[in-house]
Amino acid sequence: MKGSLAAGISLAMPFSSARGANDDIRVAVVGIRSQGSNHINWFRQIPGVRIVAICDADKEFLDREEKKFKDRSEKVDTYVDYRRLLEDKNIDAIITATPNHWHALVTVWACQAGKDVYVEKPVSYNIWEGRQMVKAARKYNRIVQAGTQRRSDEGMDEVIKYLRQGNLGKITIVHGIIYVRRDSIGKVDGPQAIPETVDYDLWCGPAPVSPLMRKNLHYDWHWVWPTGNGDFGNNGIHYIDICRWILDKNELAPGVMSIGGRFGYIDDGETPNTQIVFLDYKPVPIIFEVRGLPRAKGDPAMDAFRDIRDGLIVHCENGYLAWSDGGWAHDNDGKRIKQFKGTGGAGHHANFIKAVRSRKPSDLNADILEGHLSSALCHMGNVSYRLGRKTSPDEVMERIKANKELTESFERFRQHLSANTVDFDKTPMILGPWLKMDTQSERFIGDFQQEANKLVSRDYRRPFVVHEEV
Repeated sequence: MKGSLAAGISLAMPFSSARGANDDIRVAVVGIRSQGSNHINWFRQIPGVRIVAICDADKEFLDREEKKFKDRSEKVDTYVDYRRLLEDKNIDAIITATPNHWHALVTVWACQAGKDVYVEKPVSYNIWEGRQMVKAARKYNRIVQAGTQRRSDEGMDEVIKYLRQGNLGKITIVHGIIYVRRDSIGKVDGPQAIPETVDYDLWCGPAPVSPLMRKNLHYDWHWVWPTGNGDFGNNGIHYIDICRWILDKNELAPGVMSIGGRFGYIDDGETPNTQIVFLDYKPVPIIFEVRGLPRAKGDPAMDAFRDIRDGLIVHCENGYLAWSDGGWAHDNDGKRIKQFKGTGGAGHHANFIKAVRSRKPSDLNADILEGHLSSALCHMGNVSYRLGRKTSPDEVMERIKANKELTESFERFRQHLSANTVDFDKTPMILGPWLKMDTQSERFIGDFQQEANKLVSRDYRRPFVVHEEV
C-alpha cells in the first residue's frame, strides 16, 4: 500500500460497529514527558478506559511512567519505537503529545493501522500535512479529535449564540491575545550532548538529524523552526480556533501578514517572541498578538489588553466581548452588560471516548478538520514572518497605515517593546510580506507564492514520510 507504515508493520482492519457500553477502550499514550503524562491521568479517570501502552523516544520518561503503573499494580506495555506499538491489534486509540513535527505521522499511521487518535495542538507542523491528516481520518473511518479543548467549553456556546443574535451589533474585528512570559533559552557555543536515554534518530523523525544547538532538547524545540511553531502555534492555536469559530469560517483566510521579532535577549531560539498576525477574513478580519516579554523591563507582570492576557476580544458596533475562560460583554463605554462563565473544556477527553464508542465523527467537539484549519492559520502567519525582512518601525507604519485596526495594534506593539528598552537599531523588527491564499487548494498564490509554498510542506526524512497518498 502506497503511503502505508514502514516495512514490516501489519495493518489492523478498522472496526466500524459501535462498541458495547461495558467494553473497555484500550488506549496508548505517545509522547509522555509532560502533557502526555497528564493525558495518562485524565484518560485513566474516564470509566471504561484502560491505558495499556506508553511510548516515548526518551527512556527516562518511559521508566518514570512505567513505575507509576507498577506502583498501582497495573500492567502497561512500553515502546521506544512508535512503529512497534502500532503492531499491537489490542490497542483501540492513540493519544499523542509528541513534539509538533511528529503529530502528522502519529495520526496518519494510526489511522492506517485502524486506530482512533486524540492529537495535541497544533495538530500539524505545517499546512499540507494537516490536510493529509483529515484525508487519512476520512479514508479509514477513524475518529480523530484535536486537542483544542476549549471547543468543549460549554460557556462558548452561550457566547457564540449571544454574538450571532446581534446583541452587540455587527462584529467588526476579532482580536486574539497570548501574553505569556517566555525567558531566554540561553545560547551555546557548540553542539550539545544528546541525553543518553534518548533515541535521537526516532526523536527527530521527519526532521533533519542535526546537532543539538540549544541547552535543552525537550520543550525548547517549540522555539526552533525544524520542530516547532513558536508561541502562535503553541498557545495561540487555542484562541485562533475560537476566533474562527465565532466568525463561522470553515476555510483558511484569503490573506495574511505578520510583524514581529525575537526581542529582549539573544539566544538560540528562532521563532518570534513578539508577533502580530493579520488574517484577512471578509468582512471581519482576525488580529492576533503574541508577547513573551513582561509589561516593562524589570516588571514581573505581563501586559493586558482590555484586561485580557490570554484570550480574545470580539469588537462589535455597540460594544465588545472579552473572554479568557469566562468573560463579560461590555458596551462602548466599557460598562459590563452580561457575564459568561467558562468551563475550561474539562469534558474534552470524555467527548473523544464518546465518539470512539458511537463511531460518529459528528459527536466530536473538535474534529480533525477543525484542528487542521485553525492550526493552518498559525502556520500561515509564521510563513509570512519567515519570509519577512528586517525593517524599521517607520517603514512598517508606512506599509500598514491604511489599515486602522492593524495600525492601532502595531502602535501598542511598539510601545510595549519600548517599555522593554528594545533598541530597534540593534534588533530590527521583521515585516512579513502580504501573502494571498487559494482557500480551495490551500496553496499560496500571487507575490511570493514560490517561496511561501516551499513552507507549506517540508522535505521529509525517510522513512518518516507523510505521503501524498495516505
